[in-house]
Amino acid sequence: MHYRPEIDGLRAVAVIPVILFHAGLSLFSGGFAGVDVFFVISGYLITSIIINELEEGRFSIVRFYERRARRILPALFVVMLCCIPFAAAWMLPWQFKDFAQSLIAVTLFSSNILFWREDDYFATAAEEKPLLHTWSLAVEEQYYLLFPLLLALLWRFGRRPVFGVIALLAGASLLLSEYGSRHWGSANFYLAHTRAWELLIGSICAFLQFRQPQRRSNGLSALGLGLILFAIFRYDETTPFPSVYALAPTLGTALVILYGAGGTWAGRLLATRPFVGIGLISYSAYLWHQPLLAFARIYSLKTPPIEMMLALSAASLVLAYLSWKYVETPFRNRRAFSRGAIFRSAAATPSL
Repeated sequence: MHYRPEIDGLRAVAVIPVILFHAGLSLFSGGFAGVDVFFVISGYLITSIIINELEEGRFSIVRFYERRARRILPALFVVMLCCIPFAAAWMLPWQFKDFAQSLIAVTLFSSNILFWREDDYFATAAEEKPLLHTWSLAVEEQYYLLFPLLLALLWRFGRRPVFGVIALLAGASLLLSEYGSRHWGSANFYLAHTRAWELLIGSICAFLQFRQPQRRSNGLSALGLGLILFAIFRYDETTPFPSVYALAPTLGTALVILYGAGGTWAGRLLATRPFVGIGLISYSAYLWHQPLLAFARIYSLKTPPIEMMLALSAASLVLAYLSWKYVETPFRNRRAFSRGAIFRSAAATPSL
């Protein structure tokens, strides 16, 4: 698939509200919806790659997991290691015990389950968890343990039947999410089965665009961007989420993906250098921001001033650039780091 700079710009629209929401900026009361934008983007990009390789008969599950490991693990492990000395110095014994448990859970991509069992996402105590944000990584990796295998098994029946199965699964997951928002809110927020529909919306976009001319619509792409911004600025912690309310940021993202290519107003805006630049480092920015903000809250005897939290938010972008350039990018080089080295490092990390 060809590179679309507006997709990177869309990542910037996702990550900045998440950071400012966690910093406590009330204007971005629905900034948590940025994660839902990430889910749709991830589902779109990953599915596009998989179905293209399946169609050409060159899909490899080992290669798929290698790509995931190169993308996710190096920067994640660096951030985790950097957290340890600050946790040891500033945390109370019970806090450090919880932090140690989260370290283990992150390496096993089960932190969403751990945090579901501990606290509500919007609880005050959750703000002091340096690795709280890794719940979304756990959801993605749990999803990608099964999704590529499902596609590979069903592909023999043709694209149309596979698309039908994906649409049915997305609908079932959305209905489960809506029901869960009314009856078991915390589990509904954290667990993969009520989040899968968001990734599947991205997968549906990939099928709709597969080997088709790029669609363009100023109106639909602008509507999509507007739906995302509506969720970011109008939702808050009282909004049942995820539920049908999450359709605003997810369908908004889908509209931008499907209709917001270069030449549209939304596409041109998202493809500008500031948006693309932040989008390129968005994964590292997402990783760094929560530890900085959480440790600031732990270290302070009272609520840190908003000026400090905004400064730390800016610092997360600086650290993100450094880890993108010196950690993320080098580890994607197969000549420098072989497949075996990546897998051995991933297997050894839980024992550290």
